Amino acid sequence: MVAKGDMIYAWASDAACLEKGECGGAVTTLLKHALESRMVDGVLVVKKGADVYDATIEVVTDPAEIEKGAGSLHCGTLLLSKILTKFLQGANGKKYALPVKGCDTMGILELAKRNKVNMDNIIMIGLNCGGSVAPIDATKMIREKFGVDPADVVKEEIDKGQFIVITKDGEHKGISIDELEEEGYGRRSNCRRCLYKIPRQADLACGNWGVLGDKAGKATFVEVCSQKGAQLVDGAVQAGVLETGAADPKGVAIREKVENSMLKLGQKWRAKDFASLSDELWKAINEETSRCIKCYSCIENCPVCMTKEEELKSGTPMVRPGQVPPPPMFHMRRFAHISDSCINCGQCEELCAMDIPLALYSHAIRAEADSVFDPKLGTSSYRN
Repeated sequence: MVAKGDMIYAWASDAACLEKGECGGAVTTLLKHALESRMVDGVLVVKKGADVYDATIEVVTDPAEIEKGAGSLHCGTLLLSKILTKFLQGANGKKYALPVKGCDTMGILELAKRNKVNMDNIIMIGLNCGGSVAPIDATKMIREKFGVDPADVVKEEIDKGQFIVITKDGEHKGISIDELEEEGYGRRSNCRRCLYKIPRQADLACGNWGVLGDKAGKATFVEVCSQKGAQLVDGAVQAGVLETGAADPKGVAIREKVENSMLKLGQKWRAKDFASLSDELWKAINEETSRCIKCYSCIENCPVCMTKEEELKSGTPMVRPGQVPPPPMFHMRRFAHISDSCINCGQCEELCAMDIPLALYSHAIRAEADSVFDPKLGTSSYRN
C-alpha cells in the first residue's frame, strides 16, 4: 500500500508495456489500468502523428489502444487543459485520465477555479518536464546544429542536460541544452522561464530523475501526490500489472538536485527576459502588437481566457470591429483579464500568425503582479 507523499520506483509487469513504454512503462500501465478497472471512462493519449514533430490527441476507450501514447514527444507542444473544456465538457458526466505536464496541470487548476473542470472526474498523471521545442524550430535546429535530416529522426529526448536525437539508422547525437540555447536554438522561451518542473498538484508526479542502479532507464520515479493517485497505484499493483519498490534515498536527493538546477536555470532566463522589458514594456507592446492581424488565435487558444463571444467580435467602445491592426486596448484588456492567471504555457505566442511575443508580456505582468498583490481568485497551489 502507498500513501500520499510516498516516493517509489515503478515499472510494468507486462513485457509489451516494458518494451513500448518509456522508463519501464509505468505511466502507460497506470493509464491502461485506470481504464480497465473503470476508474475512468476514457484516457487522453498524446501520440505521434506524421512524425516526431507532430503530436496529436486521441480519447481512447479501449485499453488495448493505450500504448499508442507510449513514449515522449518533446517537439509536440499541445495543451490538454483546453481540450477538456472545448471538447469534453470539462469532465462533467464522464471521467478521464490524462498525462499532464506542468503547464497542463496549471491550466486545469485555473479552469477548476472557474468551475469549468470537474476535478472529481479526472485523474492527472504528472510528467516531469524540462521543456519542449516548437516543431518548426526543432527541424531547423536538428538540420543546422546536429547535421541530421529532420525526416530521419525517429525519436528525441531530453536527458542529463542534453537534447538527444535518434535516427532511423540507430545513430544517437546529443548536444548540451545550454549550448543550443546560447546560440538561439533549444526550448521555447516560455519553457526556459518555467519554474514548475515536477507537477505535484497532479495525482502522481512521474519521471526518470532519480532512478538509480539496475533500475536506471527501466523504471519510473513516482511521487504519490493524492489519495486518488495512491488508489490508482495500489489498484495496478493488486491487479498484477505494475511492480514497485522503494525509491533509493540517493535517488531522491539527486531528483531534488536536478529539479533545483532546472529552477535556477529558469530564474536565469526569467531575469534575462524580464530585464529586457523593464524600461520599455509599453513601447515594446505597442510596437510588436502593431503587426497584429486580429485573428483571435491568442484568445481562442489561451486556456484561461473566458470570453463573451458575441461582445468579443461585435466590438466595444474602445475596440471597434474591422480595425486591423486593432488598437492597443485589444491586447491590453486580455493582459488585464489573465493578469493573475497566466500559466506561461506559451500557446498565445506559438500560435500567433505574426510571431508577437505575447507570452513574454503576459508572463511578465503576472510575475510582477504576484510579487506585490494577492491574486483575485486566491493564491495558486503552484508557483510559476
